[in-house]
Amino acid sequence: MSNSALNQPSRRQFLRATGIIVAFSFAGSALAQTAAGGEAEPTGKNALPDDIQANPWLDSWVRIDEKGKATVFTGKAELGQGIETALLQVAAEELDMHPSDVAIITADTERTPDEGLTAASHSMQYGGPAMRNAAANVRMLLLQQAATMLGDEASRLTTTGKASVRASDGREISYGEIVGKISLHRRAIANPPLRLPQDFRTIGKSLPRLDIPAKVTGGPAFVQDLRFDGMLHARVIRGPSEGTVLELPPKAEIEAMPGVFLFVQNGQFAAIVCEREWDAITVMRKLQSSPYRPSGKPLPVTGIAETLKSLPSRDYKILDVKTPVADPVKRVSASYTRPWISHGSIGPSCAVGWLDDDGQLTIWSHSQGIFDVRRFSADLLAMPPEKIRGIQSQGAGCYGQNGADDVAADAALIAAAIPGRPIRVQWMREQEFGWEPLGPGMLTELEAGLDSSGQIVAWKHDVWSNPHDTRPTSAGGVLAGREVERQFAVPDIEPIPMPAGDGSRNSNPLYALPNMDVTFHFLPDGPLRTSALRSLGGHLNIFSIESMFDELALAGGLDPLDLRLSSMKDRRALDVMNTGADAFGWRKRVKQGRGHGFGMAFARYKNLGAYCALFMDVTVARDTGVVTINRAVAAVDCGEVVNPDGIRNQIEGGLIQSVSWCTREEFLFDETMRTSFDWSAYPIIRFSDVPLSIDVAILPRPGEPFLGVAEAAQGPASAALANALADATGVRFRDMPLTPEKVRKAIVT
Repeated sequence: MSNSALNQPSRRQFLRATGIIVAFSFAGSALAQTAAGGEAEPTGKNALPDDIQANPWLDSWVRIDEKGKATVFTGKAELGQGIETALLQVAAEELDMHPSDVAIITADTERTPDEGLTAASHSMQYGGPAMRNAAANVRMLLLQQAATMLGDEASRLTTTGKASVRASDGREISYGEIVGKISLHRRAIANPPLRLPQDFRTIGKSLPRLDIPAKVTGGPAFVQDLRFDGMLHARVIRGPSEGTVLELPPKAEIEAMPGVFLFVQNGQFAAIVCEREWDAITVMRKLQSSPYRPSGKPLPVTGIAETLKSLPSRDYKILDVKTPVADPVKRVSASYTRPWISHGSIGPSCAVGWLDDDGQLTIWSHSQGIFDVRRFSADLLAMPPEKIRGIQSQGAGCYGQNGADDVAADAALIAAAIPGRPIRVQWMREQEFGWEPLGPGMLTELEAGLDSSGQIVAWKHDVWSNPHDTRPTSAGGVLAGREVERQFAVPDIEPIPMPAGDGSRNSNPLYALPNMDVTFHFLPDGPLRTSALRSLGGHLNIFSIESMFDELALAGGLDPLDLRLSSMKDRRALDVMNTGADAFGWRKRVKQGRGHGFGMAFARYKNLGAYCALFMDVTVARDTGVVTINRAVAAVDCGEVVNPDGIRNQIEGGLIQSVSWCTREEFLFDETMRTSFDWSAYPIIRFSDVPLSIDVAILPRPGEPFLGVAEAAQGPASAALANALADATGVRFRDMPLTPEKVRKAIVT
């Protein structure tokens, strides 16, 4: 959520900004369960979709030129998830135009609406309805004007799919002819006529992704590829890791180094600027060999559970459901952990800043909140926001808040010191690992029980986590803001309220259990800098819930699928699990000896996004502990399907990333600083280790609202893998990463 929450609070933003988190930390079964299923766009008769409420003018979303070509504008950013293709399809469908006649402009503070962050799988769920509403409004206006021009009734006119309107007698008039007679600078209405699923020409088709060609041909695709005439190259000079400060040589000595165009220093913020990038790298390396000293308390090197439980906690009750039932006859308790995780972006963070001769500062950034880049840059530089333009440009690897916002602030500071020249600031690999906000380490403790009929009658879930949302909206939220002489205060951190949640995300099971007690232990002060990483706390919470279901099934002699089906009342969830099971052949599965196993898991992301069930077939090599995923099958329900291939891409990508988190990724540190500085110290999955086969079954839901799908696979994938491992080895693995060394040691022991 952006700081637009403070400026133009929407319904959801209002809840957060006014501290109604307390109301969500409450309890009551009915209220909590209602909240868990209720965060959709407003459904009131006169309510506009969320993202268009603050930007209701149609010409801020859609423009049509005299040639009948359309340009549509979205505040959502293309991050590699294919959103610009999907939103263009939505617009083309409702405008009833061929997609090739529609261009799309994404997140740009001068050109597009402010739709907040591109995050949390919100882009289709909230941006999609907004774009659809705007385009449908425009098509309605075109038909009304065409009726006047053709002397026919609007109800007798039809659009042709070719940017024209046809009268009842067969006459046609083009959008280009019509648009000159009307103004689109008018407010959207809530319920314009929408095209019906049976008439769709574009929605539901796998149009080729707009963002792919440059990426596979080596073309300029990312902010890292930007080059401008006269551009200078900068490197920021920081200690090796957060929690350290370099002791630099005197300024005059640095300015005299070969290749230095300018040494920028403001308080503890330091950067060198050179005409040639290699000179910048060379000088940076030399300066970073300077002595450094710790700037904070020693880091804890105890286990993750001990570390987290030793931190001050603010406790929030997420669920408190009490129903009189028979006492459990079998109980299972277990704890689960995941370590701190890097974003693992292949391209270290980068930004370009340019203060032109008119005093306008432009920043190209791969931040997920380009309007927030403008806000915190204005705060940092004490400039009017209208003098700063932010243009979102894709980064090579974007899964939350990595170093993108920090390097954007770096670029703003440096560019402000050198008017008239574009400045490219590129973090190095070790800087990304050393300073980016990490995905928090987490701990859960679960206790559950079965009655004599094999039904779950008791459920207790406690989760401990540092903040998953420290996204910057002011200068104190970025590294540079804490380093400059003025030293902006670090903003207070509050957890995201349920039903979305952060560390508490998906801790409230979608299952219909008669007794549920869920508590979130929010730890505002952690040993390491943390913020958003794909799926936030949903990853470990789903891992824990779905692992516990399998542990209960084993204890009760039940099939894991049957236990889930008997505990679920949501019809769409049941459909997804049954569809996935049928596609996988779960009922017919046969183990092929020792070391071979099957696992499944299910979740609805945030209990309000896409439904996803995952099934896996794995083999474990007993001598090495290496796990091979022979086959993975996913079933997903994400509402109305816009681009089937794009949905498969999201599920496949999320599944593979989750497997990497689950089996390899762990950020290391000692008492002084982080120690994972390269890919050898922080290994991620390689192409040779991805599942041998992935199939994705998409449930058709014509006419249903769009549901966010991007992060739907993160939790189920790790859980399905752990469950398959338990089935293959007879050993339950609860502490990620499940490395080959850990697996081998456990099964040999």
